[in-house]
Amino acid sequence: MARRGLLLILSSPSGAGKSTMARRLMDWDPTLKFSVSATTRKARPGEEHGIHYWFHDHNGFRAIVDQGGMLEHAEVFGNFYGSPRAPVEAAMAEGRDTLFDVDWQGGQQIRNSALGRDAVSVFILPPSIAELDRRLRGRGQDSEDVIAGRMAKSRDEISHWAEYDYVLVNDDQDECFERLRAIITAERLKRERQPDLAGFVRGLNEEFAAR
Repeated sequence: MARRGLLLILSSPSGAGKSTMARRLMDWDPTLKFSVSATTRKARPGEEHGIHYWFHDHNGFRAIVDQGGMLEHAEVFGNFYGSPRAPVEAAMAEGRDTLFDVDWQGGQQIRNSALGRDAVSVFILPPSIAELDRRLRGRGQDSEDVIAGRMAKSRDEISHWAEYDYVLVNDDQDECFERLRAIITAERLKRERQPDLAGFVRGLNEEFAAR
């Protein structure tokens, strides 16, 4: 039975497992569409337009924002990043869900957008701050200053947990993923996301009348 696609927002402090959960969701359901961000930064070697990012100059990006073409956007270290609206609307019309890996500000903008009624937001918490610090250090790719900056930002990010529909504690990756999958399955089955249900029930009533 046809249904309307939803907007799945995943947020967490850096190191809590948001990107890992996003990758596992994409492996679990290949029909999930990952929202490709737009940016004004220069493409890095190996990055392709429309695959890794939608690359724009500052004027082009601003024009899209002014026309209402971004669900959310923000400036980060002098460059703009945002989630284009058109691909999301196309996916929704096809009954496909779009996955957003964004911070709390991006999640807030998506929920407050014209498509916000179809947004489902999930915040992922670490089991402890000590474990969050251990995970960040375990990556082996950041300096002490970068780790300190990420930890400071994490405190601000965590302060917005209560704005989300669902909150998961990622103390075990497999259990966290199973809970996340259960959330998506239930949200997909909500009555308001199945526009063909009314017609289906009318058909059942017609069968009753014909007996």
